[in-house]
Amino acid sequence: MHGAQRNSLRLLQWMMAASLALPIALFVIASTISYNSTRDIADREIQRTLDVAHEHALKVFETIDRSLSELNEVVRGLPDEVIRAREPALHRRLKRLADSLPQLKSAWIFDADGKALVNSLASPPPELGFADRDYFYVHVDQSIGSFIGTPLTPRPPYQGARFFGVSRRRDSDDGRFIGVIQASVLPEYFESFYARIGSDPGSFFAMGRTDGVMLAHFPRLDRDLRLDPSGPVGREIAAHPAQGLMTIAWPSDGIERRIGYRRVAEYPIYVSAGLETSAIRARWYATIGQHLVFGVPATALLFLLLAFAFRRTQHLQAEAAKRREAEEALKHSQRLEALGQLTGGVAHDFNNLLTVIRASVDLLNRPQLTEERRQRYITAIADAVARAARLTSQLLAFARRQTLKPEVFDVGERIQSLHDMLATLLGPAIEIKMRLPAEPCLVNADASQFETALINMATNARDAMQGKGRISFTVEAAASVPGSHISGDLGFVAVTVSDTGVGIPAARLGRVFEPFFTTKQVGHGTGLGLSQVFGFARQSGGEVTVASEVGQGSTFSLFLPRVPAELLPRRQAPDTAPAAGSGMSVLLVEDNIELANFAADGLTELGYSITLVDNAADALAELVVDADRFDVVFSDVVMPGMTGLDLARAIRDRSIGVPVVLTTGYSQALSQEGSLGFDLVQKPYSIEELSQVLHRAARLRRVRDGAAE
Repeated sequence: MHGAQRNSLRLLQWMMAASLALPIALFVIASTISYNSTRDIADREIQRTLDVAHEHALKVFETIDRSLSELNEVVRGLPDEVIRAREPALHRRLKRLADSLPQLKSAWIFDADGKALVNSLASPPPELGFADRDYFYVHVDQSIGSFIGTPLTPRPPYQGARFFGVSRRRDSDDGRFIGVIQASVLPEYFESFYARIGSDPGSFFAMGRTDGVMLAHFPRLDRDLRLDPSGPVGREIAAHPAQGLMTIAWPSDGIERRIGYRRVAEYPIYVSAGLETSAIRARWYATIGQHLVFGVPATALLFLLLAFAFRRTQHLQAEAAKRREAEEALKHSQRLEALGQLTGGVAHDFNNLLTVIRASVDLLNRPQLTEERRQRYITAIADAVARAARLTSQLLAFARRQTLKPEVFDVGERIQSLHDMLATLLGPAIEIKMRLPAEPCLVNADASQFETALINMATNARDAMQGKGRISFTVEAAASVPGSHISGDLGFVAVTVSDTGVGIPAARLGRVFEPFFTTKQVGHGTGLGLSQVFGFARQSGGEVTVASEVGQGSTFSLFLPRVPAELLPRRQAPDTAPAAGSGMSVLLVEDNIELANFAADGLTELGYSITLVDNAADALAELVVDADRFDVVFSDVVMPGMTGLDLARAIRDRSIGVPVVLTTGYSQALSQEGSLGFDLVQKPYSIEELSQVLHRAARLRRVRDGAAE
């Protein structure tokens, strides 16, 4: 009896202990999970807020940079006396700029002695010297691009809020220092923005230079702050310079915070966003309090844990879905931006060419025009057409949609043959060095596009050196392409073009092959040269790479698949086909009536007999009735219904013994399948060029028929 009672009491004690231990154990587990979840949510909130602060700072500094560049262009080449003479007008322009940008307090143009030539605050500016300001003296001895200064107090008689300077050096045409262009930026503009987006308790923001000088701070400080590079914050940033997340006691007030930081692109600026750890713990306490109120019984605690996990999962999935939607919207926006940039670039360049052609045509219509001027306008039209053809060729090359004419050739021999032309193109101030292999390095590629790619790389190198320096051309065999998964049976032939130019910043290396992206000044390049190299390399089964370091030059490497020596064709006698038609009969197939009349009239002038049809089906019917009356068929490729390529296949399949010459400006089928052995004339073409191709095709037919001339 007593034993059973003791056992019963012991069992009750164990049950009581278990009734306490189980909820406590479950509470500890739930508390740990809840704390980790709360911290993860806070980290994601910090990262999202940091994204907003980073994007805001980047746009502000890019806007200021563009404004300084525009001001520099306005006063470029103007002596100080001219600037002073135009001071009222320039003052109004600077004032409009400062009024239009809320982040700006003022804008200034200084002479070489640090005196204001113009500013947006007063006209004329008082005779004060600012040579001791950091935004001025850092530019005196060297060109460092854009400089972001430390917070400063306005110098009397100027008043108002504190500011920090963003400045650029003014150079003369020969590179001498002639002054500074500066914008005074308001830290309170950033602090007001941070106050709007940081409404949660314990929110924190900071923006500072890489040397630790704080430019903006929220909550606002009543003193200047400069972080010690060897302190905890400096060591963390040194270990992870691009971006990071840390828990640290902030030096200004000693409050422990969870802080994320990120560098603003190429600027020497970091932005930070964070939350006080006490605020994060307060969120956790609030969550745990709910569990304590509703989770004392073990069953209720388990239920609430499951409900909490379910709600948290739903919340995380919803956040993930929103993030995916935002990413898709961003990608779509980027695609539209890239398409707009491409379209705008093409429209700009083609409108320039069309303007030349239209103006030349208008001038040709003037009465009593001298022969010399008439010839000049005709030459201008021909040059504009040639440039337009090159532009479309470069666009198709970048899109990898061009129709290539591959042939086997020795890369080293081809580059050697271009030496004299490259010397003329690059100029006498550039030293050309060539290191070519003794054995042949054969590739199967379009030789004309290869030469264009080489010239584009050489021209890019020349411009990077400002027309003076050394360019090295190297040809060598390569087993593979560094950093690429593409492979070739015999490896690759690597063509390397190295220069001693200014180099390319790391932030821009990924964009050098984009169409219409250029670092040159306006009017000095279209940005299509390197994109042609990229498109040619990819469409030829190869690759192009770039390595560069600022101040150390750049190296572009073009890799093309290598082919065996037995594929090299024997040399043939040059084609000397005359341009005259000699009564040759041509079946001309063209659905564009204006172009058809142009070709027919031109060929008729050269002595050809022309039969014109506007579709491939009628042309095939003409050939079926009497093919012997035609010496050659000249057909456009892109036509409604049966295409020119379909017509050529039908002629070949029916064994109609009339050669076919095709023409097109661009064809999807040709870019994918090639010309299938048929002669091809690229639009735009000249009548003389067309005549030679037609004559050659007809002559080959007579040779095959045993009637060689």
